[in-house]
Amino acid sequence: MDKEPPYQTLKNLIDNKPMSGFQILMVAICFVLNMNDGIDVLIVSFSSSDIAAEMSLSKVQLGYIFSAGLAGMTIGALGIAPMADTLGRRKIFIISLFLITMGMLLVWFCDSYSQLLLLRLVTGLGIGGILPAMAATASEFSNTKNRDFNVGLVQAGWPVGAIFTGLFCAYTIPEFGWRYAFLFAGFVSFVMLIAVIIFMTDSVEYLVKKQPEDALEKMNALLTKMKLAAVNLMPEKPLETATKPFRSLFTKEFQADTIKLWVAIFFGFLTLYTIMSWVPNIAKESGLPFQMATYVGIALNIGAAIGTISLGLVAKKLGLRITVFTYMLSAFVIMIIYGNVALSPYLIFALIFLIGIFVQGGFNGIYPTLSRVYPTEIRSTGVGFAVGIGRFGAILGPSLFGLLSDQKLGIGLLFTVFSIPLILMGVSVYSLKSKRLD
Repeated sequence: MDKEPPYQTLKNLIDNKPMSGFQILMVAICFVLNMNDGIDVLIVSFSSSDIAAEMSLSKVQLGYIFSAGLAGMTIGALGIAPMADTLGRRKIFIISLFLITMGMLLVWFCDSYSQLLLLRLVTGLGIGGILPAMAATASEFSNTKNRDFNVGLVQAGWPVGAIFTGLFCAYTIPEFGWRYAFLFAGFVSFVMLIAVIIFMTDSVEYLVKKQPEDALEKMNALLTKMKLAAVNLMPEKPLETATKPFRSLFTKEFQADTIKLWVAIFFGFLTLYTIMSWVPNIAKESGLPFQMATYVGIALNIGAAIGTISLGLVAKKLGLRITVFTYMLSAFVIMIIYGNVALSPYLIFALIFLIGIFVQGGFNGIYPTLSRVYPTEIRSTGVGFAVGIGRFGAILGPSLFGLLSDQKLGIGLLFTVFSIPLILMGVSVYSLKSKRLD
């Protein structure tokens, strides 16, 4: 091309052509990275009863261990993830995976409660930094036809990782001890760090809108991988890149939806992370042996994987607003039933499975929603700050559950209290005004 290609023409070409093998690889890497996140977060949940027994921890102290990782995620989402809009997605992946790997591997040498709290904080920093960048990357490497499904599919990697973690922990922890589980998680993180260094690249949208050093060479290398013709000149930077990404979240166009999204994700995280953190521990305290209690956690995450994939398919028919609201309403009803009706072990597994489908499946609809509401130039910032705000709910939930449990509140009342935020999330998403969701 002798003439500078219009950006919109290039974008339309990518949006409307079938995805190349390289684009599919980028989405697949994001999926596996999210599996890695599922491993890192759930490893402490599945090993919590053994950690508490070895270190003689109360439920409040155990709740603080859950919340330490979530506090790190909050800092990472607010402090690390937004830098992806200036440094690029690839660099943030590398920084975040390094933190996750170190945080998990060093647990092997941990011999005190305070050390474990610190390492969970470090691991959380990496997880918080990587999660928003995964949603943005999957969105930017997808065409229009597959974008919502691919972003939702990436989120399904989280429960898939949690399922494998449960199966691994059910065998490893009774046989070798809980530190071996963390060692395995750190090894997986290290492998993914190497994979990102070798294969990952920034998207066409990022290169056009930020135009880093050697942008043209990077652009043509990427276009070749995507089976598109090379260009001789970079498209002109869009004018909107001159605005500050954070301030852009509160312009007239985005302010109302930004606030609603923050409300939705705060309450969604509050309940979601409470359930994921405490379900295996609750099952073991109800009298189930370690392996059976672990299988309850696995049932939760199998449901979550199915729910996340099904949400993407349903959203294609009904739209994201109606789909997320319907899932949240269903989750509310199932939570009430689970907490307040006498159940056999089979019904416990069935309802936990359904909670996974509708709570985590419905919650994961927030990621394609965020990717739709915010355009590329502020997407990592928008997703990062939303997830960061949500993490405050994630920090609060497990600790509050532990505190209320120590006050001898029954499971029925606890599940009723923690079901209400799901309705608040559903209503907030349903009321979004963005035309990008149409």
